[in-house]
Amino acid sequence: MTKINKAPWFVALGNKLTVPLLRVGVKLNGTGNYPMYLLTVRGRKSGQLRTVPIVTIERNGRRYLASPFGAVAWVRNLQAAGEATLKRGRRVETVKARELPQREAALVLQEDIKGGNPFASYYQVTAQSSFEEFERVAASHPVFLLQDAM
Repeated sequence: MTKINKAPWFVALGNKLTVPLLRVGVKLNGTGNYPMYLLTVRGRKSGQLRTVPIVTIERNGRRYLASPFGAVAWVRNLQAAGEATLKRGRRVETVKARELPQREAALVLQEDIKGGNPFASYYQVTAQSSFEEFERVAASHPVFLLQDAM
């Protein structure tokens, strides 16, 4: 089972600065293929809509969400809801989110970290780590494949 975590304190501070920028449509990108969006997902207990800024991973024509901080609240909500919206400015899209099995998640994380993920240090693996190490990391860092909700 996935360990329940909380993001470090500085993430909340960064979120307070990032949310208003994303709401007005500022394109915030990490290095390369890591665009930021506002993820809105229904709370698994309250039923209220919850919004957090997230970084998506774009690889080989597919989009993923990976949690560098483990099973934080947005992850548990997304696991329960299975769908969410991504928003930046006026652009809003509804997506289905499918949590990847551990082996598939490990492959995504391995390719992503070898590709220069700016959050790699949170996963505690490097580009030189073995596949078994990536599988261990994938067990506690959920990865979701995002697909258009048609």
